[in-house]
Amino acid sequence: QVPLVESGGGLVQAGGSLRLSCAASGRTDSSYNMGWFRLVTGNEREFVAAISGVGGITIYAESVKGRFTISRDNAKNTVYLQMNSLKPEDTAVYYCAAGSRSTGRSAGLYDYWGQGTQVTVSS
Repeated sequence: QVPLVESGGGLVQAGGSLRLSCAASGRTDSSYNMGWFRLVTGNEREFVAAISGVGGITIYAESVKGRFTISRDNAKNTVYLQMNSLKPEDTAVYYCAAGSRSTGRSAGLYDYWGQGTQVTVSS
């Protein structure tokens, strides 16, 4: 098990910024690939960004490319999602996830999930 705890969500005006954090506790492995997803409506989690455990390779959804930045601090077992130029359509519950298979956009690649943090962007 890799318990994950997200923080940093909140209410922000359009054009503003937020930084989400995801802290992993317990026995962790810095080689885990980490991802951020968001739940907008229904039960499907939409891919946002991911970073590989080895090499720190990053991938982004087209809708957030150029506005969001994913990063990790292995010494602190923490992954961050810096969100700039926020739009009302970014409003969602954001989840971080960890997996050991491969870095990708599919939620099925990730084995461990946090509880989520709400991000609300007002127009």
